[in-house]
Amino acid sequence: MSEIWNYLETNGSSVLTALVQHIWLALLPVAIAFVLALPLGALVHRYLPVRHVALTTGSVVYTVPSLALLLLLPGVLGTSVLDPTNVVIALTLYSLALLVRTTADGLDAVDTTVLQAATAMGYRPLRRWFTVQLPLAMPVVLTGLRVATVANVSMVSVAALIGIGGLGQLFTRGFQLGFYLPPIVIGLVLSVALAVVADVLIVAVQRGITPWARAGGR
Repeated sequence: MSEIWNYLETNGSSVLTALVQHIWLALLPVAIAFVLALPLGALVHRYLPVRHVALTTGSVVYTVPSLALLLLLPGVLGTSVLDPTNVVIALTLYSLALLVRTTADGLDAVDTTVLQAATAMGYRPLRRWFTVQLPLAMPVVLTGLRVATVANVSMVSVAALIGIGGLGQLFTRGFQLGFYLPPIVIGLVLSVALAVVADVLIVAVQRGITPWARAGGR
């Protein structure tokens, strides 16, 4: 423990910088993918041909190794290999591949009799989607969001292998110094803590916006 505290006293600012970089590199793609997944998931839910194409494409994207995608994107986008934009786009694609599927699954799970009742009460399609269908699908959608968030927190570390910031830099630094444990342990603890905090926050939001789910559980 003394080595870890000594390392933090000497390198505290660089560790904090790596943590901040890790947070925005992990969470920005999830936020972008979540916004895009709602309309795309609605299309996938509504139109069967779109569903087949979108879900097949998503499955293919998810099978591409993250390091390979990070090395491929600069050639496609014309960016530098060290540009953080590559990480944001890569993780957005992974998150979108997952969230489109879970959004469609959540919408599929909504009871059709509830939608019919809303229509009978005079709800137009757009209002019905926002006030009835989407809220009822949210437990499944947010479950997918939790998985995507935790996955992104771990995958950002891979970017350190090509020199992009984040907590992964602590891992590479430790190995470069001959398996020097303090930076590796600090990187692991902060990565796990970040994933746990993000997951807890999403669960708290889910409990706040879906109170009927708690009531149903009781």
